[in-house]
Amino acid sequence: MNSFILATEVTNPDVSQDLLDWTDRISTLAYLVAALLFILALAGLSKQQSASRGNTFGIAGMTIALVATVFKAAVQSHADPENYNDAWVTILLVAVAMLIGAVIGIARASKVEMTGMPELIAMLHCFVGAAAVLIGVNSFIHAEHTSEAGYEKFHLGEVYLGIFIGAVTFTGSIIAYLKLSARMKGAPLTLPGRNLLNLAIIVLSVVGMVFFILTGTEEADNKAVAWTILGIMIVLALLLGLHLVAAIGGGDMPVVVSMLNSYSGWAAAAAGFMLANPLLIITGALVGSSGAYLSYIMCKAMNRSFISVILGGFGTEASSSDDRDYGTHTEITAEETAELLKGAKSVMITPGYGMAVAQAQYPVAAMVSKLREKGVDVTFGIHPVAGRLPGHMNVLLAEAKVPYDIVHEMDEVNDDFADIDVVLVIGANDTVNPIAEEPGSPLAGMPVLKVWEAKRVVVFKRSMGAGYAGVQNPLFFNENTDMLLGDAKDSVEKITSAL
Repeated sequence: MNSFILATEVTNPDVSQDLLDWTDRISTLAYLVAALLFILALAGLSKQQSASRGNTFGIAGMTIALVATVFKAAVQSHADPENYNDAWVTILLVAVAMLIGAVIGIARASKVEMTGMPELIAMLHCFVGAAAVLIGVNSFIHAEHTSEAGYEKFHLGEVYLGIFIGAVTFTGSIIAYLKLSARMKGAPLTLPGRNLLNLAIIVLSVVGMVFFILTGTEEADNKAVAWTILGIMIVLALLLGLHLVAAIGGGDMPVVVSMLNSYSGWAAAAAGFMLANPLLIITGALVGSSGAYLSYIMCKAMNRSFISVILGGFGTEASSSDDRDYGTHTEITAEETAELLKGAKSVMITPGYGMAVAQAQYPVAAMVSKLREKGVDVTFGIHPVAGRLPGHMNVLLAEAKVPYDIVHEMDEVNDDFADIDVVLVIGANDTVNPIAEEPGSPLAGMPVLKVWEAKRVVVFKRSMGAGYAGVQNPLFFNENTDMLLGDAKDSVEKITSAL
């Protein structure tokens, strides 16, 4: 089933042309239904209240797509007696591969904590990139080109571009996984002239694409030249993906994950063009465009340039050096915090990655329930990049059964802090750092939660160390701020007991 077969000719008398036509119509209808379900899945995932329904739509759409594809392949293979046995062996191998992948995937995913979800997603993006590369190479080997030279050259362009995107996604995702899992230092790799190096690779790849199209047709005298060009491009693309992400600091990994999500979508769309599979094209476009838009939103939340993210040019870690004397911090105990909360009318909780690391979401949910029973108005303020993955905190709180209606985004609550009696900052640092409002500071321009405007602030942290960006936080030394040092889960459980 190569990318240029638009219809199967009946050579097996036991299979009628009507059956093949009916199969084509059914598979097309199934692809349309699957595409609609994928769109509904994205719509459902846009809100916490409908996220579960969105997942259900996505699972249903993927199931329909897989069944329709295998069914169509089975009927078409039966129509060609010359390739009958080979086709069924191929289908059997695909089924075995799917079964092995499903077993491994379920086993691995069931053991992954929410704190490990970002690196898991990065690794899954890596697989998509690798698949696009393999599909592209296979398509170039086996494609039966048509007599229309223009279409043949267009297909070669698809192959080249799909492999390029897939290779960049492959190594970029591996580096993101290594950084997120702390197997590689989060500091950016700052090679001399790194932007010129990226530009040179892109220019060479574009030039290579032109020569690949000219030398890769059946009419070309020597296809070895095309294979050489393709091999050089793959090496350059792998290096580009590695360097793009390696040049980005660990503090910016949330944006990188969403950008790699977009890359994996475009890689899948390219694979769809190579296989002439409309559903794969639609699905890839949905993932690619939604990932790009999410990256744009994340860039705004972090005061980053969207173009710089794509080019991997914004990877400078902030310096932790700061000569200013902020004074001394004051500490508070869990029991004292509980007394403070008992006398409060309104409490807002602003969680960060530290809450995920401590796995404190369930104790936090129990504490919230206890406070609400006492008539305290409790809400959550979520920064767009709290955690290492877009929506990370929202998922954690939903997992702990925190009511959706009390979880709000930063833009919804940032003007309300002056009216809040007590703010509990649990495991957050850079997202509540007032230094972001100082021109010229390492975090200058980054939107943050203005927790310091509240009457009282209690910060849950393991130590007084700087945050992920390596910047000291003046909030810790404010007169209205108290530090509750120690494990967040243990501290919250003690507060709940005292309540």
